[in-house]
Amino acid sequence: MREYGHLRQEDMALLTGLSQAFLSMLESGQRRLTNIDRIIVLLDGLNAPVDITGPMLRPVAAAPGPPLRTVS
Repeated sequence: MREYGHLRQEDMALLTGLSQAFLSMLESGQRRLTNIDRIIVLLDGLNAPVDITGPMLRPVAAAPGPPLRTVS
């Protein structure tokens, strides 16, 4: 994804919230991305389409709260 978008690791770090050092280790094979929360952060930062990732790997939107009542 990074190379396809002509992005530097620093750019990916800004987009995803993952450190440049961690992204470097991922690319070199020194680390694996196994934490589901980090996977979701990465996919969300890349704005990966749901049809590629599936809905299970997308952040959960906050549920709307009950309607507010006005005080008169």
